[in-house]
Amino acid sequence: MTTAGEPLEINSHELVHLLRERTSTSCVVLDCRPFLDFSLAHVSESRNVNWNSMLRRRSKGAEVALDWLIPDKELLGRLRRGELSPPASVVVVVMDEASRSVDELKAESVAHMLLAALRNELSTQIYFLQGGFQAFSEACPELCYSKTLTAVEPEPPISLGRKTPAYDQDGPVELLPFLFLGSAIHASRQETLASAGITAVLNVSSSCPNFFEGEFQYLRLTVEDNLAADIRACFSTAIAFIDAVKQSGGRVLVHCQAGISRSATICLAYLMHTRRVRLDEAFDFVKQRRQVISPNLAFLGQLLQFETDVLCQG
Repeated sequence: MTTAGEPLEINSHELVHLLRERTSTSCVVLDCRPFLDFSLAHVSESRNVNWNSMLRRRSKGAEVALDWLIPDKELLGRLRRGELSPPASVVVVVMDEASRSVDELKAESVAHMLLAALRNELSTQIYFLQGGFQAFSEACPELCYSKTLTAVEPEPPISLGRKTPAYDQDGPVELLPFLFLGSAIHASRQETLASAGITAVLNVSSSCPNFFEGEFQYLRLTVEDNLAADIRACFSTAIAFIDAVKQSGGRVLVHCQAGISRSATICLAYLMHTRRVRLDEAFDFVKQRRQVISPNLAFLGQLLQFETDVLCQG
């Protein structure tokens, strides 16, 4: 393969031109910021690229293959084959938080490693965005996605001697555009599911019914919320189900009884596997959206074991 030359540096307005010239150029924007930062705000249609800090430090600046850096294998395959938007030419734009030039990048930074891997493995034209996401978001906020997080509201006043538990308040939370986390109460409200555009339900319990069989696609994973349960054995099945719903253009609600332990564990495993992030990053991401999550200690131990598997796969 003919490798790409040195990356060219462009400013925010030049990136806007590339993004809008879709008839002649297919522009792929790769964002090297941490997963949590990317999840809160990013250039619309950009893709997150990350390599966890532990392995990055251990690499000591050595060259890293694209397989380690781009978790989306479908995108990576299309990049390598140049099949993004034929017959348009493909260009790749790399950005970080705020670096003004390639010369500023440290050897152990994700952006530096990504640029090196792209030059080694692709023949595509590579650009580096001057000023990173910070500069672009200031210049072109209308081309950026921003997620505003809201805290869980206090419980309503007691009515008729009863009150709604925090885990059943409001509705299921959106973790990704196709992935929601909630409780059995949320799963039992057809209007709630419909308003969120949910088409499938992943029931991670031993007793909660599938409330609307025939109207939604269901998968039940029978798991008890105790220290003896092997929830890790369900990870591959759950991940495959969520991915299948995503590929079909649907949306899936993952729930257990309270949406605190079992279903949260499944969502954490999915994020770790597909975004290739560490457990603490995935946990912080989910906790920001659903504050009540609290996987039991056995599930956390199994997630830590899963983290090793995820981070050691290329």
